[in-house]
Amino acid sequence: MWYKETIVYELHVRSFADGDGDGVGDFKGLIDKLDYLERLGVGALWLQPFYPSPLRDDGYDIADYCNIHPAYGTLPDFKRFLREAHKRGLRVITELVLNHTSDQHPWFQRARRAKPGSPARDFYVWNDTPDKYRQTRIIFKDFENSNWAWDPVAKAYYWHRFYANQPDLNFDNPAVRQAMLKVVDFWLGMGVDGLRLDAVPYLFERQGTNCENLPETHGFLKELRAHVDASYPDRMLLAEANQWPEDAVAYFGAGDECHMAFHFPIMPRIFMALWAEDRYPVIDILKQTPAIPESCQWALFLRNHDELTLEMVSDEERDSMYRAYARDTRARINLGIRRRLAPLMQNNRRKMELINILLLSFPGTPILYYGDELGMGDNYHLGDRNGVRTPMQWTPDRNAGFSKANPQSLFLPLIIDPEYHYELVNVETLERNPSSFLWWTRRLLAAYKSEPALGRGDLRFVGGENTKVLALLRTDGGHRLLAVINLSRHAQATELDLADLAGYTPVDVFGQARFPTIGRTPYVLTLGGYDYFWFRLENGYSAKEDAPSGPLRLTGRVAQTICAQEGLSLPGGDILPPQLTHSLSRLIGGEVDEIRQLDELVLHTPNRTTSLLLAESQQQQGDLTTLFLLASRTRAGDQGVGELADEAILAELECPQGVTTVLRGLLDPASVAALAGLIAAGKRRRGASGVFLCDNYSHKIDPAAPEQAPTVRLLTRKHQSMTFSLDNTVFLKVFLRPEEGVNPELELPLHLARQGVAGIPRVLGSLAYRRPHGQDMVLAVASSYVSGAVAGDSFALESLERFFGEILALGQLPSDKHEAEAVEGSLLEFFRSLGEQTARLHLALAAVPDPDFTPEPVTKLYLRSIYQSMRNQLHRASLAVDAARRDAKHLKPLPKRTLLEKLSPLLTLTPVGARLRIHGDFQLENILRVGQELVVTDFDGDVRLPLGERRIKRSPLRDVASLLLSVAMVARRGYARHIEQTPSDGPLLAGWLEGWIAAACDSFLSAYLETTREAAFLPADPVTRQTLLEIFVIEQGLRTILRGSDEHRLADVPLVLAALGSLKGLLP
Repeated sequence: MWYKETIVYELHVRSFADGDGDGVGDFKGLIDKLDYLERLGVGALWLQPFYPSPLRDDGYDIADYCNIHPAYGTLPDFKRFLREAHKRGLRVITELVLNHTSDQHPWFQRARRAKPGSPARDFYVWNDTPDKYRQTRIIFKDFENSNWAWDPVAKAYYWHRFYANQPDLNFDNPAVRQAMLKVVDFWLGMGVDGLRLDAVPYLFERQGTNCENLPETHGFLKELRAHVDASYPDRMLLAEANQWPEDAVAYFGAGDECHMAFHFPIMPRIFMALWAEDRYPVIDILKQTPAIPESCQWALFLRNHDELTLEMVSDEERDSMYRAYARDTRARINLGIRRRLAPLMQNNRRKMELINILLLSFPGTPILYYGDELGMGDNYHLGDRNGVRTPMQWTPDRNAGFSKANPQSLFLPLIIDPEYHYELVNVETLERNPSSFLWWTRRLLAAYKSEPALGRGDLRFVGGENTKVLALLRTDGGHRLLAVINLSRHAQATELDLADLAGYTPVDVFGQARFPTIGRTPYVLTLGGYDYFWFRLENGYSAKEDAPSGPLRLTGRVAQTICAQEGLSLPGGDILPPQLTHSLSRLIGGEVDEIRQLDELVLHTPNRTTSLLLAESQQQQGDLTTLFLLASRTRAGDQGVGELADEAILAELECPQGVTTVLRGLLDPASVAALAGLIAAGKRRRGASGVFLCDNYSHKIDPAAPEQAPTVRLLTRKHQSMTFSLDNTVFLKVFLRPEEGVNPELELPLHLARQGVAGIPRVLGSLAYRRPHGQDMVLAVASSYVSGAVAGDSFALESLERFFGEILALGQLPSDKHEAEAVEGSLLEFFRSLGEQTARLHLALAAVPDPDFTPEPVTKLYLRSIYQSMRNQLHRASLAVDAARRDAKHLKPLPKRTLLEKLSPLLTLTPVGARLRIHGDFQLENILRVGQELVVTDFDGDVRLPLGERRIKRSPLRDVASLLLSVAMVARRGYARHIEQTPSDGPLLAGWLEGWIAAACDSFLSAYLETTREAAFLPADPVTRQTLLEIFVIEQGLRTILRGSDEHRLADVPLVLAALGSLKGLLP
C-alpha cells in the first residue's frame, strides 16, 4: 500500500518544463527535472491530462484516450519518462477522465451522425428536450445555464455536467464500460502506478435524482476495481468525488472500489480555521468523517489546478471564505477561489508554514501542487483557472528558465507581479538560500517521511481549553506523534490533557530537542504566533486602562498641524494622532491597533467644519474593518459646545486663534444636520481618492438653510449603526462599519416600493462612497419617519400585562383557552395582520424581476449545508454558554445532544420549496403599529453578519421562525418582569403565559399559511413544513444566544431555552 506512505506532487506537463523550445512544456523537459523532484522528497507524480485535446478545458476535454498530445511529445517520450521516474523511486499517477470526452472525440463525432438508438449513438446521453433530470445541479454556473446542449448535427440535446464542449458518456451502455476498461489496460499495462478517476460521481443518470452518487456508479467502480486487482497488482485508483464525507466515503466501498478518495470538505476548513483562529472547523468535519476500510486512504490537498472549491461548505461559510481570501470578486470563479497558496496566505511565511503543517498532520496522503513549494504567485486576470497554471519558475533568467522560446510564444505569460516576480521566486535563487521556503519544504517532507504515525496513524484530538490551539495525537503501533498548532497570529498558552501518556517524553521532530516529561497534571505549552510543534513521544482578558475621563488636550506640533488645514486628517494617512486612537475605538466598539485614513470630505456650516472620514481599523482580533466617522471642529469660543454631552467632545486643540474643540460628529446635532443636508443636495462630491454619492430619491429631504437646521434627535445607538429623527419627518440611519456591496437596507425597500408593497418606509435618499475600482459602500440611508408608531414588542408587552391583569381580576382561571384568548382581541388581530403582511412581503420578494431575487430550489446540498451551519452555531453557542457558566453557576449547559437530534432530519428530508430573499431579522421590535396599520422596518438584516451573508437566499420559514421566537421571548421577558415585582402572581400566571404565546403564534402562523397557501416557495406537505419550522426556530435561538454572547448578555440564555420550550408542540 505505497499510496499510504508517499507524498504526491501534482503537475501539468505543459506547465513544468519545455524541452524543445516551442513555449509549451513537454515530457523531454519533465525528464530533465526529475532530479529536482527527487531532491524535493516527493514519492509520486500526478500528471494532469496529456492526451490529444482541443484544450478548451486544459486537457480534460479528451479527443483520444490512448495517445499523447503532440505539443507534449510522443508515446516513446512518455515511456522514457515512466522509466526514468521509476528509476528514481517516483510513482506515476495519470488521469482517467471517465465521465466525458471532448466533442471532437471520434466517439462523439460518430454518435452525432448515427441513428437514434444505434450502438454508436448510445455512447452518449441524448434527449429530444432539455427537460430531463431537472433536479441535477449545474456545476459550472459561471459558464453554463443548463446541463443540456443542442447538437445541430444530431438534432437532439446531449447531456454534459461540465462545459458544453464535454459531452457525458453513457455508462448505461456496456460498450462504453468495456471501452473504458481497454483504456485502463492501455496505461496500467504500460506501467502507470495509479489512475485518478475524474468526476466519478456523475457517471450515471436517473430521473427523479440529482444524478450524483448513484448505486450504478458504485457498481461500475466495483467492476473496475476487480479488473485492476486481477491484472495489475499494487496499482491504485483515486476517486475525485467532491462530496460531503458521508457521501465520499462510499467510494471506498468495503475496500472493493477505490483505494483513495479526495477529502474535499477538510480543505476549505483548514483555511477557515486559520482565518478564524479557531480549531473547531477542522475538528468538526473530521469527527463527521466516517471510518474507512483498512486498505483505503484519504487524499488531502491545499491547492490544485482547479479553483479552491467551496461546494462542500454552507452558504455562510462560503461568504466568509470569499471575504477572507477573495475580496476582489475577480478572484472568484464558479463556487470557489482561483488563487495559489502563497497569495491566499498574503505571502506570510509563518502562515504558509503553518497551513502546510496542518495538511501533513491529518490522516491521509498529502498532495502538493507544483510551484507551491516555492511560494509562486498567480494571475487571475488570465481567465478561467489559467492564473494558477502558469509556467514553473526555474531561474531568474529569460522565461524563468522554463523555455528558450520567444517570450511571446509561451502558452501562458509568466508571473511578473512585483511581490511574486519570477526573478525573485524561482528554484535557482531559493536553492542558494538554506533559509528559503523551498528548503523549509524539503525539511518538512523529510520529517514527515521519518514519522510512520503521520502516514498511517490513527487520529485523536487532545483536549485543551484554548480553542486557538489545535492538538492532536497520531498513533501507529508503537509510534506516537503529538502535533500542537497555534492558529493565532499572537502567542498562546495551552494546557493539554495528556495524563494517559504520563511518562512519555516529547522530542521535537525538527530539532530533536527534548521537552519535559509528561506527568499526570495538564501539560503546559506556550507557542508564538502561527507556531507549531511536532513531538515524537518517547517512552522511559485583561482589559486596558480606561481612557481619561475628560477630553484629551492636544498641544504643540500635532495641534498646530491640524489647526493649519481644512480637515482633520494628518499627513501620512493617520486620521488623528495616536493619542486619540483608544478614544475613537471606544466610540466604534472594540479595541483597535491602528486607524488609517481612506478618504475625507469636508463640509462647512456657520459654526462647524465637519469631516466625513472613511478609515480602516486593524482590530486586535485581526479583522480589517472600514469605519465611517463624523468629526467636527468648532469655531473658537463657540457657546453651543457647552450644551453638548461630555461624551460628544473628543479633544481640545490649542490653536493660534484659541482653543478649538473636536467633536464626535454623530453625537453633535449640527453635524448630523450637515450630513442630512449633503444627502438632500443629491450631488456627487469628490474626496481625496474616491467619490461620495448622494442620492435624493424623492426630493422630500429639503436642504435647510443654516438658520433653519432641522431638530435632530438620536433614536438608537448600536455597534453597527446609529439612527436619528429629523423634525420627526425623516428617519436617518448611519452605518458605522460600512461594507462594499449592495446594502439590503437600501436594496429591499426600493425593490418592494416598485412592487407596490404597502407597509414599508419610503426611501428618501442615501449616501454612498466609491473608491477607485471598488463597489459602492452605503454610509447612510434616509427614509420616511413613521410618526405616532408603537414598536411591536412594546405593543405585545402592554397587551400581555393587560392579559395578566384580566386573569388576576377573575380570581380564578377561565375554564377554557378560548375565553383567555378573548381577553385581548386586538392582540390576535395584530398577529393576524402581521401574518398576512409577512406573507405579502415574501410573495413580493419572490416576484421581484431581478436575478438577485429570483427564487432558487431547495436542494439536498442546501439542506446539508444548513445542517453543517447549524452544527457550527450549536458548537459556538455551547462554548459561549460554558464560558459564561464559570461566572454564572445557575446557567445550565445547552442540551447539545438533544438539539443535534432535532437537526438530523435535514440529512434525510426530501428537498421541496424554494429559497428567496428574506427580511433576515424579522422580530417584533422591527414591526411598527400605527393605528391598525403595520410597518416593517430594518431591512438590513442581522447586522452582525457581513453584507454577502445577509443577501443569501434562504427559506422564508426562517423569517417566520424568527418572529415566533421573538413572540415567545417578549412574552417570557414580560412575565419575568411582572413576577420580579409581584412574585406571588407567578404560580397563577405561569400556565396562562403559555396560552397567550400559543394564541399569538397561532394567529400569526394561521394567517401566514392561509395567505401563502398557493406559494411554491413553501413545502406543501405539513409534516415537512413543521419539521423545517422547528429546525429554524432552534436556529434563531442559537443566533440569539450568539448575539447575546457578542453583547455580553448571556443572562438571556435561560430566556431563550424557555422560549424554545414554549414553542415546542405549538407549530402546526
